[in-house]
Amino acid sequence: MYDEIRKYDPQLYKAIKGEVLRQQNNLELIASENYASKAVLEALGSILTNKYAEGYPGKRYYGGCECVDIAEKLAIDRAKKLFGAEHANVQPHSGTQANIAAYLSLINPGDKVMGLNLSHGGHLSHGHPLNFSGRYFKIVTMNVSKETELLDYEEAEKLMEKERPKLIMAGASNYSRIWDWKRLKKMADNWKAFLVTDIAHYAGLIAAGVYPSPVEYADIMTTTTHKTLRGPRGGLILSKAPYARTIDRTNFPGNQGGPLMHAIAAKAVCFKEALSPAFTEYQKQVVKNARKLARELQARGYRIVAGGTDCHLMSVDLRAKDITGKDAEIALDKAGITVNKNTIPYDPQPPMVTSGIRIGTPAVTTRGLKDRDMATIASYIDDAIKHKNDDKALKGIAEQVKTLCARFPIYPGFEI
Repeated sequence: MYDEIRKYDPQLYKAIKGEVLRQQNNLELIASENYASKAVLEALGSILTNKYAEGYPGKRYYGGCECVDIAEKLAIDRAKKLFGAEHANVQPHSGTQANIAAYLSLINPGDKVMGLNLSHGGHLSHGHPLNFSGRYFKIVTMNVSKETELLDYEEAEKLMEKERPKLIMAGASNYSRIWDWKRLKKMADNWKAFLVTDIAHYAGLIAAGVYPSPVEYADIMTTTTHKTLRGPRGGLILSKAPYARTIDRTNFPGNQGGPLMHAIAAKAVCFKEALSPAFTEYQKQVVKNARKLARELQARGYRIVAGGTDCHLMSVDLRAKDITGKDAEIALDKAGITVNKNTIPYDPQPPMVTSGIRIGTPAVTTRGLKDRDMATIASYIDDAIKHKNDDKALKGIAEQVKTLCARFPIYPGFEI
């Protein structure tokens, strides 16, 4: 494996080898990360990367696209079947680029958009002032309640009446409870707005039927393909049939040039995997693991935002443990546990420090860990935070983590 890179670019080979070992020996708890299957990796590294294929199947600007047309049609058909959608565009290079296409398919620069406050669990592409969304649209922010830490629908409804946004961007990067898609659709219809749902974090759960789908209510759905879907890094747009033409034209030539055919082929593999009964069982286990881990952390004195989780992730308030999210991330990394610092609702700390961490279970579930293993992980997290200033103790925890990980290889038989 990697023989050519090892021979011709030893510096890059060293970095790849280091990452292979890091992934194998560490517990990956970043909620937006996962491990793609060998089949997805094969498609991603295939010869399809050589082909330029501007346009869409049967309507390309280049010749020689008959084979890549097959790959893209497979991806489209499987995505539609997986989510019960009327239309799918599999070309976006990322979730954010899918969101760009969604915005520009429905509204114009300068129009108002209502999205979830970033510090309350939203996403950069839902209205951050430094992001394209905040620069090109007027943003109205939805918030979660201080008391329940659930989305405050009543406040959002009042904002709709006052601000009259033309589009609701629903979805989050750190919201652990159920979205009321039906209520959001009613809000949008009442004020003649569009509803776009960014399901990047929930997509795999939705595909497996273990989290509610917005397909019935949303005008457009966007997602990544690499989080709970467990595919290659990339984006996907799903919509009702009337929006198909404008979405396709907005994405290409409006937003992107040539599609990444190797990535689209890998998406096709991912969607086929997600249509299997085994994938449904996997997603059920992801949620079981998340709920069990949340309970185990609560038993050790950690406060879970919104009281728990209905999906694959949770936000952990660290204030009672006298540690910031930034310092917890550093300590846990030394202990072989990868998380990311994250703001909690109404966080007194700045975004680069934070009072919390975000934890997710997709990657460890892919490795084969079950709910019974979550107590062990919680104990490792707790020990690392207790010994945040003791590098020797953190190194000892990292050795325990490595031993646990050895029982659950990511790619059995893989050598570098």
